[in-house]
Amino acid sequence: MAYEVKLTAPAEREAIIAKSIKTPERYLPFHHFRDKAYDLPVIRVPADVPVYRMENYRTYTDQHEYLAKDKLPPNYFLSGQEVESVQQVQHGILAKLARKSVADSVVAVIKVLEREGQTEPLLVTATGVVVNGNRRLAGLRELGIGYVEVMVLPADASADEIVDIEASLQGKPETKLDYDWIGDAQLINRLLSMGRTARQVADQLQRPVKEIENARAALAEADLYLKEWAKAEGEYGRISEDAEQLFADLPKRLEKKDAKLAQASRVIAWSLFDNRSKLSGRVYNYNAAFGNLAADVLERTAATLGLPTKSAKKPEAPDTDDFDIDVDDDADEWSQYDAVVGALSDEATREDAVESLIEASLTSIEVAKGQKDSESALKALSEANSKLVSVDLTRAGVNTYGGIRKQLEAIESLTGKLKAKLTELESGGG
Repeated sequence: MAYEVKLTAPAEREAIIAKSIKTPERYLPFHHFRDKAYDLPVIRVPADVPVYRMENYRTYTDQHEYLAKDKLPPNYFLSGQEVESVQQVQHGILAKLARKSVADSVVAVIKVLEREGQTEPLLVTATGVVVNGNRRLAGLRELGIGYVEVMVLPADASADEIVDIEASLQGKPETKLDYDWIGDAQLINRLLSMGRTARQVADQLQRPVKEIENARAALAEADLYLKEWAKAEGEYGRISEDAEQLFADLPKRLEKKDAKLAQASRVIAWSLFDNRSKLSGRVYNYNAAFGNLAADVLERTAATLGLPTKSAKKPEAPDTDDFDIDVDDDADEWSQYDAVVGALSDEATREDAVESLIEASLTSIEVAKGQKDSESALKALSEANSKLVSVDLTRAGVNTYGGIRKQLEAIESLTGKLKAKLTELESGGG
């Protein structure tokens, strides 16, 4: 039977702890508080006395997934630390993590507790809030353990100092793997918001400065994707497991690009990520498509779709909220990339646009690698012909006639250009 949280009132918790630390079982040194060693008292308390700390970056992604699923306010967890129902939700998240193992290298916390029992005390504040050991507490509670050992911080420990403790413990190599990349980046942002420099945060977490900067940049790109493209702000569960590499690579792929090309490159990356099941390989293999080859990929995609590729007078903006990425509304010129971006963002045209984008990406990458051989042109035309032969216009919806005609005209134009080029080559003028 799952553990049911029963909160002890804050004043009662504080009184229990204050009384117990007068005659502690022992003292243990703690080296991650105020830059010096403290001998902290260790006491035994009933397992239902401590409370889970809600500003917990190990559970950040799971918390936000829960908020999104139930459409709860952003401060649900932070403001609910003394609310029994919120503590119950947090217990469920932590109990799940306590049962989680990592391949064959990391044994689930609850399995270790079941085999060995509690071997080190939890770290708590003077009011019983667990600073370190939230998963272990959840595991011990699930196992029906009645009492737990806790090591108590001084009563004047501040909220920022508690974040510092979490960061210092996270900096230990053996604990780093416990955080997903989103929680790790959020912890970095929290430390920076406390007035630390990137160098100071890097030293605290025992990492290079560049890694700190990259983590922050990756999270910024992830937030932009969720908010502006996926329309799923804060739903980090969508990207927690298989998107770290993409968002870590993206900032580097956007360097030295003008704003329009950088934005269009993002859309290429986002579209490929959303349709990764259609790719021949990992999204990582397509990095060049939204990197140095982005302009070529956009040009090829536009040509296939029969879209304009040259700057023109900016058309009147459509009355839609589907795509909110900022553009320069004062610009007289319409970016040559806007037509492709529009096709990829519009639900009505997205499927065809994505198919063209994937094909354009592969072609551009192959050309760049010099992998096009003497048979590739014939192969590409044969594949295109096969697709055209399979088209059944009798099944087309009336509302698609205009788009179909536009595609046929683009194909006819492209075919004419290819035939002219072939004639030129045959006559020796190529």
